[in-house]
Amino acid sequence: MANNGVKEPLLSGSLDPAAHKDKWQLKKRRLLRSRSAPHTDLAPPETNVNESIPHSESIFRNLHPSFKKVAICLAVYLGIGAFIFYIFRNQIKGLKTDRFLDAVYFTIVTMTTVGYGDLVPDSDLTKLLACAFVFSGMALVGLILSNAADYLVEKQEVLLVKAMHMRQKVGPTEILKEVEINKTRYKFILVFFILLILIIAGTVFLVTVEKLDTIDAFYCVCATITTLGYGDKSFSTQAGRIFAVFWILTGTICLALFFLYIAELNTESKQKALVKWVLERKMTNLDLEAADIDDDGTVGAAEFVIYKLKEMGKISQEDISLVMKEFEELDVDQSGTLSVSDITLAQSS
Repeated sequence: MANNGVKEPLLSGSLDPAAHKDKWQLKKRRLLRSRSAPHTDLAPPETNVNESIPHSESIFRNLHPSFKKVAICLAVYLGIGAFIFYIFRNQIKGLKTDRFLDAVYFTIVTMTTVGYGDLVPDSDLTKLLACAFVFSGMALVGLILSNAADYLVEKQEVLLVKAMHMRQKVGPTEILKEVEINKTRYKFILVFFILLILIIAGTVFLVTVEKLDTIDAFYCVCATITTLGYGDKSFSTQAGRIFAVFWILTGTICLALFFLYIAELNTESKQKALVKWVLERKMTNLDLEAADIDDDGTVGAAEFVIYKLKEMGKISQEDISLVMKEFEELDVDQSGTLSVSDITLAQSS
């Protein structure tokens, strides 16, 4: 494989092979010591034993918005929308039930782009307001609610792994490792079951409350969660619209996440196939030359790892350059290695 860009040494200056070997052995000894018993001068402060294993909750909280922020954004949007469309309710025509409920229902149908047509703007002002709310609503669903749903899914991944390994003794560390390795697959499975439950619940509700036959109810469910919204079948009762306010929101988001995870699984599968090909492919002289970053005629462990990661597409030459730039800034004495004195000098400067 061709080397991306001009090859630059990892460390400034040339290294003697024997000295390089001795230095690598020293690094390995330091690594082993740091894994088993760190040096007393560098020992971390004592922590609570119960906090030694990271919990998924704290990890996922850093990745996704909290329920509080999502609830506030959603409440503000629905509150403003319901208030505006309640004020201009006489400029909206269609099948109406309760005035305030219809305003909230119309806001949800507009935000999710379902657009049944059972309630429609009947003036220039309400048409312009509907245009504004549909764009802002799509942005809200895409940027906030999808992340919140993703957060909920990831919160349940640990429970799914525990259920799958119920008969095995699996600790918290193994569970988190399993979740990290098969994260997309577990997301896909969970969203699939949630979507299936929502489809069944929506169909049953339309049959029992809206008095539709089974085919029409399933047809209305599919037209709704796909935001197709033909409008010939919709929620026409007061109880139906209360249910629709929550069901339409969750159903449309779950379907969008379902297709998103299908695409992620496909991409992940291709990435894994590439990684497998790279790891199983035999090294050639050309590969050895390309991997020899410091041009010393040999390829060290660090050079080999970097070359393989570049082949897998996990890092680029630009990434390596940025890391090396940071290393050079920390290497104050320009010795080619980092020490406690280097870090201290770099922090004080």
